[in-house]
Formats: sequence, C-alpha cells, structure tokens
Amino acid sequence: MKNLILMRHAKSDWGSPLLHDHTRPLNERGRRSAMALGDWLRAQDLIPDQILCSSSARTQETCARLKLPLAPDLHDVLYLAEVPDMLRVLRGATGARVLMLGHNPGIAEFAASLVTAPPAHERFDDYPTGATLVVRFEIDHWADLRPGTGAAQQFVIPREMI
Repeated sequence: MKNLILMRHAKSDWGSPLLHDHTRPLNERGRRSAMALGDWLRAQDLIPDQILCSSSARTQETCARLKLPLAPDLHDVLYLAEVPDMLRVLRGATGARVLMLGHNPGIAEFAASLVTAPPAHERFDDYPTGATLVVRFEIDHWADLRPGTGAAQQFVIPREMI
C-alpha cells in the first residue's frame, strides 16, 4: 500500500509586483497555515518518508514551516506542473508515504484524476491554498500508479484549522 499527501502551497504574498512568480514568499496567513498543516500532519500521524516539492519559494517555505524531519526533493518540473508531469514525478517516488507540494490549477486537476470518488468537501474542486488530500493506493510500487484508483482518506483546508 502507498499513501500520498497532496498539498497545495500556503497563501503567498502578492505585495511586491516586481517579484517573479517563482520567487514569491508566503504572506503572514500562509505562514500560519503552513505551521497549522504541519501540526495537523503530526496529530494525524501522517509524517511522510519522502517529500516531492516544487522548486518555487512558496512551496519550499510551506514545506519548511511544516517542520517535518526530512528535507524535500526539489523538482523544477513541479513548478506550475500539469497532471502528466506530476504523475511522472510521483511514479518515480520511493517512499511509502509521500508528500507532494505543488500549485494550482494542476494540483486540483491531479487530485481529481487520482481518486475513485472525490471527498465530500465543498472546496475539493477549487483546491484552495494549503488544501491537503490524503489518498491511499493499493499498489506496491509508485511506478504502478494508475489514475482513478486512489481512495480519498482525508481532505482539509487551513481555514478549518486556524
């Protein structure tokens, strides 16, 4: 069995229009949300054994504020990735419980493509900042992952935590 924690980065700062999108940091709400998500992961005993993270500043900062005991594997291809790219990266994963941090709109589309049925949550379709899906796959190797085969276990958004 494999478990995926699919997380969109926390709320980013749009205060400086001169910053390139890739280098935008989190805003104050995003920093609080990322810390709350880390607390939630620990409370749920959902500590990943591998992290696949977009190379953007906001995904890296989200990851750092989760305060997990391992460093992320950074992937340039996950920056504003589409479903095929995310699927390719995930199929190369080696952990049993993998956290993938990315961006919309791709991450919402990826989440929807993975599950047999969406979780009963009004925000699943738009996957707001910090949204986190936990999905279980009955596979032995990530290379065997097929879309539409995952069982949604949990779905949370930071607004429900802070």
